[in-house]
Amino acid sequence: MVITTAYQVEGMTCGHCVSSVRAEVGKVDGVQVVEVDLAAKEMVVTSSAPIDLAVIESAVVEAGYELGGGRELLPQAGSCCGSGGGCC
Repeated sequence: MVITTAYQVEGMTCGHCVSSVRAEVGKVDGVQVVEVDLAAKEMVVTSSAPIDLAVIESAVVEAGYELGGGRELLPQAGSCCGSGGGCC
């Protein structure tokens, strides 16, 4: 099972911020990929199982930032994981 969830991250202002968030969230058990968009203040986490929001929030806070809400993203048509195909 692959789960993709988008979160808002507040307080990021530069590439170093992005790297810090990506590194801390990447340490969470079950996280496979962390993508961070500075301009959108958005983080997309791909995991092998559901991850409790409090765990993700703790990692973001550890990096020095604030977590906004999260929402699960549905896979794109023709793909089991939302990457556009070829992953399964």
